[in-house]
Amino acid sequence: MLALAFGAVSWAASAQSIVVASTTSTEQSGLFAHLLPEFKKASGIDVKVVALGTGQALDTGRRGDADVVFVHDQKAEEKFVADGFGLKRHPVMYNDFILVGPKSDPAATRGQDIVEGLKKLAAANAPFVSRGDKSGTHAAELRFWDAAGLKDAKGSGYRECGCGMGPALNMAASTGAYVLADRGTWLNFKNRADLAILVEGDKRLFNQYGVMVVNPARHPQVKQAEAQQFVDWVTSSAGQGVIASYKIGGEQLFFPNADK
Repeated sequence: MLALAFGAVSWAASAQSIVVASTTSTEQSGLFAHLLPEFKKASGIDVKVVALGTGQALDTGRRGDADVVFVHDQKAEEKFVADGFGLKRHPVMYNDFILVGPKSDPAATRGQDIVEGLKKLAAANAPFVSRGDKSGTHAAELRFWDAAGLKDAKGSGYRECGCGMGPALNMAASTGAYVLADRGTWLNFKNRADLAILVEGDKRLFNQYGVMVVNPARHPQVKQAEAQQFVDWVTSSAGQGVIASYKIGGEQLFFPNADK
C-alpha cells in the first residue's frame, strides 16, 4: 500500500509538469526565465523548456516528446497542425529580425531594406554567419536570400554554423561578420564586441510566434489538460501582460498579439 501511495504521489507530481519545445530565441532572450515563474504561480504547473531551432522543436512535437510547441515559422506551424501533429495554432506575440554586423559596415548594408542589404553583402563577399539549423530565424533568412534572387549566390563569405542564436552572434562578434538575429536575443546579448544593428524596420522583418498543444490523438502520453492550461494562460490577458512587461534596459523585447 505504501508503494501504491508513493506511486500515486509520483504520478501526481509528474502530471503537474509539461515539456515545451521552443526556440533558442525565446530561451536565450531571457523571456522564459521571466514568464514561467508567473505561470507556475497561476497554475502550479512546472514547465521544462527544450530550446531548439523551430524545425527541431516541431520535430520534437511530431515525435510526441513535448506537450506544447512554441515557435516562430508560421508556414511550418500551419503544416504541423494540418498534418495532424498539433491542435489549433494560436498567435501569441511578435518582435522583429535585424541584420547585425560590424559598426563600420564595410559592405554598406545600413538602411531599412533587408533585400538590398543582402545583395550588398553578396556583392562584397562579406563574412556572414547563417544559423543553418532549420530554425525560424534560418527559415526567414533563406526567404530573404530568395527575395534577393541570391538563393545560390550568397557570396564566398557565407558560412553556416548549425547553431543557436547566441552562438551565431558570438561567432559574428569574434570574426567581424554579419548575421541575421531576432531582436530579443540581441537585446539580451552581452558579448557585442564591434557589432551594431545595421538593417531594421523593413516590414518583411516581422517575426510572429505561435503556440500549439501537441495532438494527443497522435501521442496519448501528451498531457493535454496541463498543456492547454499553458496555452490558455500565455494567450490570456494575464500571460500577455507578463510578456509585455519583459524589458531590458527599458526596451520591450516581445509584443503580445494573441487577440489580433
